[in-house]
Amino acid sequence: MSFTHTVFFRLTDRSPSAVEDLLRACQDDLAGHEGEEGFFAGARADGYEREVNDLDFDVALSIRFSGREAHDAYQVSGRHARFIARCQENWSSVRVFDAEG
Repeated sequence: MSFTHTVFFRLTDRSPSAVEDLLRACQDDLAGHEGEEGFFAGARADGYEREVNDLDFDVALSIRFSGREAHDAYQVSGRHARFIARCQENWSSVRVFDAEG
């Protein structure tokens, strides 16, 4: 059963360069873990401001894993720990959504 880990980051410094820095860190530290079946990191899309759009984030990350075990190994990996240490100072909020299916 696949496992999807989705994270929405709101930054303290919301400048385009800060968004790019976080996107680069996502690619460097979070892409390519064993058991990853899909990886996406992107900035919030401008121009979508309907009543149902959540605008309270700057960067979205979504990683699909082969299963819960691959996700759990990712969570304790050195690259994941490095990502957190490298980036967390600029996070004003982080929301995590994990789903199996």
